[in-house]
Amino acid sequence: MKDIIKLALRNLKEHKSKTLIISLFILFGVAIVIMGNSFLESINRGLEKDFRANVTSDIVISPIPEKGTIIDIGGVISTGGSIDSLKVPGLADLEKIEKIIAETKSVKKQTKLITATVMVSIGTEVDLSVLTENDDLDYSKYPSAVLFAGEDGTYRDMFPDLKIIEGSYPTPGSNEIIVDNRILENIKAVYKKDLKVGDAVSIMGMSSGGKIREAKVSGIYKPANEHSAMYQPIYCEPSLARSFADLTYASSFKEELPSNVDLSLSSLSEDDLFGYEDDVSMDGGSAVLGDSSVGFDNILGDTTLRNELNKTDDGSWQYILLRLDNARADKRLVVELNKRFKEEGLNAQAMNWKKGAYSYSSTVDGIGYIFNILIIILAIVVFIIIMNTMVVSVFERTSEIGTMRAIGAEKKFVRRLFNSEALILTSLSSVGGIIFAFIVMLIFNSLNLTITNAIAKEILGGGMLHFSPTPQIVILIIGVAIVGGLFANMYPVKSALKITPIKALSKE
Repeated sequence: MKDIIKLALRNLKEHKSKTLIISLFILFGVAIVIMGNSFLESINRGLEKDFRANVTSDIVISPIPEKGTIIDIGGVISTGGSIDSLKVPGLADLEKIEKIIAETKSVKKQTKLITATVMVSIGTEVDLSVLTENDDLDYSKYPSAVLFAGEDGTYRDMFPDLKIIEGSYPTPGSNEIIVDNRILENIKAVYKKDLKVGDAVSIMGMSSGGKIREAKVSGIYKPANEHSAMYQPIYCEPSLARSFADLTYASSFKEELPSNVDLSLSSLSEDDLFGYEDDVSMDGGSAVLGDSSVGFDNILGDTTLRNELNKTDDGSWQYILLRLDNARADKRLVVELNKRFKEEGLNAQAMNWKKGAYSYSSTVDGIGYIFNILIIILAIVVFIIIMNTMVVSVFERTSEIGTMRAIGAEKKFVRRLFNSEALILTSLSSVGGIIFAFIVMLIFNSLNLTITNAIAKEILGGGMLHFSPTPQIVILIIGVAIVGGLFANMYPVKSALKITPIKALSKE
């Protein structure tokens, strides 16, 4: 075997041009794959670290979504089909859910949460014309945000890294908000005004039928991770968030109408309701709305129940977030909790952080799938080039192979020789590719490059551009390169074994 290795090294040295061509293809191919996977690893690590620490915690519990939808921390996502509502309902049977959580081991902390997507406008009126009339304003600069309202005490205890840089937290029960310092620039770009602590703003719900509420800015905060992919959260008190999430008593309870509800209008026709004073119905009676004897203040009957049902339900929540003693036990606990919820017949589902942040993690996963497809295509092209180059090399070495066969070299010897050449070439080239990739990544990481565009941060899972190589990636790439090199060498070796001394002499 030692002699075969020496002979393989000599052959590689003698055929410098082909050795160099194949080496460069393998070197750059390995470098590209390692850098690409390291970048994806960095994105996934950063997204997981950020969302576990600051947004979703380890496990998210929400209502079970309708067919054709997905619920994550940001709301309802449509995946096709007929959908009744794009709003996240409140968790029903909250006490039963909390009892199951209390009986579950490894839960360190828990809190409750309400979210809603909103648009912010300076002043007491919402002026959408500034958005539609400004053609130079791109979507990333819109003053939109996700409204977050956590349970008093427990939410801040679970996510303590929020930093108030001006003002204070909202007063309990008030319509005060604290805004992300990143949204201030967007508001100034749209409304040509600076938003300050104490200013009045109007908040319009994006999925609540255009519902508008006045609020007051009580503080400006700096997010725990300024490069977070999470889109500009605004924190408020639960009572304000419930109005945008439509968490009313009507949506929380399903009960039969009481017998004292006035249903007299339901039996009347449109002509009866909307006729004029001189209109006469078919049976000779006057229309209800055209009858001056009708009291318009009482035309809707008793609205007491309706008014009560339209009030926000102070005990309603959309999500429960859990922090675990061991974050890596989340998959096991998700299965355990979902099993208990199903056994109890509860409309609740447990999700790990990744499913709870589906809007963001799915984008990153999509980039990963696209990258892997490109890598497969690249690998196929590189292997074909290597194979063709080796086939040409075999034809050029016909006389050499024939001479070896003539002096007694068996087919097994020739096969080992060519496989040794391929193994040495791919191994050394792979190592060279790894070294080159690490040098490039080291230089790139030292630059600490970031992006500020909100859409780009959502796509890339954050604003920090970084490479995070792992030993597993390096070992896997070396193994794939070696196996690929030997595979690409199979056809050239097969061609070499067909060469006989007579064929080699006849070619000479």
